[in-house]
Amino acid sequence: MEIINITNIAIASGLVVTAYLLGSIASAILICRLFGLSDPRVEGSGNPGATNVLRLHGNKAAILTLAGDVLKGVIPVLLAKAICNCELIIAICGLAAFLGHLFPVFFKFKGGKGVATLIGVLFATQWILGLAYIATWSISALLFRYSSLSALIAAALTPVYSWLVLQNTSFLICHIVMVIFLFWRHRSNINNLIAGTEGKLSKKKAQENDNDQEKQLGK
Repeated sequence: MEIINITNIAIASGLVVTAYLLGSIASAILICRLFGLSDPRVEGSGNPGATNVLRLHGNKAAILTLAGDVLKGVIPVLLAKAICNCELIIAICGLAAFLGHLFPVFFKFKGGKGVATLIGVLFATQWILGLAYIATWSISALLFRYSSLSALIAAALTPVYSWLVLQNTSFLICHIVMVIFLFWRHRSNINNLIAGTEGKLSKKKAQENDNDQEKQLGK
């Protein structure tokens, strides 16, 4: 029995550490380096995330960044589900991946704001949660044209969705913790929204950045 318990603890610990390390892979930085683009940490909002990459370098780089950040949330949760049937460990793995994105060990613990990785965690946990987040974000974006505000509205409703769909305390607590950290990382956006200086979503700007990126890549 003792050996079994030690083995279970080792497996659980390994899953959580793996989740954190996967979350620590900064998609925005790697994509920009791959295409010879400027570092999103030193331009625009300074955030290594898909929205800043979109504003700086256009749709192509932003989509790849978004996909990478979402997968960082999906893979650890699915891995935990495949290996362990403990809902607490699965929930903690999702939280670990999210915190890895915010505080990546590979990039001096300076990461993104967590929206895309949270979406990945939600989809992998229960696809309805991910869909609810995307739907809420989309409606908010259409109404207000602010990416950050839309993300905050969707995040604020995530614990509600989590309880309605899962009715599980472990997931609820981890989702609440993620939402708190997400709001904390968006504090500059919140201040800008209050001051009326937050940048709005702009198709024209994204298209201009796409054209600039194609010139850089020699297409």
